[in-house]
Amino acid sequence: MDTQELQRIKNRFDIIGNDPGLNKALETAVAVAPTDLTVLITGESGVGKENIAKIIHQYSRRRNGKYFAINCGGLPEGTINSELFGHEKGSFTGANETRRGYFEEANGGTIFLDEVGELPMSTQVMLLRVLQNGEFIKVGSSKVEKTDVRIVAATNVNLVYAVSQGKFREDLYYRLNAIQVRVPALRDRQDDIYLLFRKFTSDFSEKYQVCKIALTHDAIALLRSYQWPGNIRQLKNIAETVSALESVNLSSGTERLEINAATLSKYLPQKSDDILPVATGTKSSLGDEDKKMIIKALLDLKQEVDKLKAVVYGKQSDTRSLPSPSHLDDGSGEQAAEEAEWQGPEFSESPVHAHIAPKPVHRSIDNQEDEPQEENLLIEKGEAELIKKALEKHAGNRKLAAAELGISERTLYRRLKNEK
Repeated sequence: MDTQELQRIKNRFDIIGNDPGLNKALETAVAVAPTDLTVLITGESGVGKENIAKIIHQYSRRRNGKYFAINCGGLPEGTINSELFGHEKGSFTGANETRRGYFEEANGGTIFLDEVGELPMSTQVMLLRVLQNGEFIKVGSSKVEKTDVRIVAATNVNLVYAVSQGKFREDLYYRLNAIQVRVPALRDRQDDIYLLFRKFTSDFSEKYQVCKIALTHDAIALLRSYQWPGNIRQLKNIAETVSALESVNLSSGTERLEINAATLSKYLPQKSDDILPVATGTKSSLGDEDKKMIIKALLDLKQEVDKLKAVVYGKQSDTRSLPSPSHLDDGSGEQAAEEAEWQGPEFSESPVHAHIAPKPVHRSIDNQEDEPQEENLLIEKGEAELIKKALEKHAGNRKLAAAELGISERTLYRRLKNEK
């Protein structure tokens, strides 16, 4: 497959990255799509296995048929057979009418069975029969029915080990594993990590009208070196969290904000953390609407904080009228250049050496040179008292004190140094 065709597929299915392992998975998916071979997609949770299943369906002769994506781990064991194969009226309590299952509904189409390793043994037997001769029996029925369905399965567990432990049928494993497509983990796609981060933050900026987030070189290196146990799903959540908490509202002269490794590290959970921004290894109970509400609440909170800061420092209360870049000193006095789009020329080279638009805007609460001198003295005195109380509360721990004050450790250190 040539590069242009591969890129068209990526654009169509919103796939970002140029990793060789990713490209191989896409090429394999397109190659086997015209057949009716069963495909087993392997890879860790959050790597985007469903994209491969969608490609297989769309490039197959079944593209005009129905496509169902089913999370086997999310179906209750007591009703999973009914969900997949249907049931007859009165077959169990609550079965008030005959119901068609997914395999009957998808006749002529494709079924994607995600987390297939979670299927109970009784369901594995019924699935094996479908794979062997296209037959199934509804719950509560004795009538054998036929279906013509292409099955694509995915797993994030080692099915060979599950077979050895008696948790997965060996004959079913070989039936499912006619063709195997492996999707690489995000940590193995280092050159794609920053590209993905920029895409997610750019989308967030456009949706919520906040500044775009850019990273310094040390922050990019930190992003690439992180292990990403939750893969792309985790990266997307962190990129949106950083955008929500660190960014500011758009104004005529403020369209991008650069953060460094110290700031970014606050959002990268470690194994010892009690609370993680992204749940790994567990099933999230939050739906898309819940996540949208949380993001909106964070943005509203951020705006209220900005308004309070404006009142404290005597600034204009309208947080959307931010100072022009000339008043936000980054050491050179030059204005910030407009940031290129996430997919712009800067991505023609490795992310670590990628060119970042010069002179990013840095927020600062130190620049109060326009304030009256007496007001400055009162503010400084109030700040010193707050810092003192925070340090006393946390037994001199600057990191905890800075977190409570809502400033960085570097800013706290500078305040302490200025007091001496």
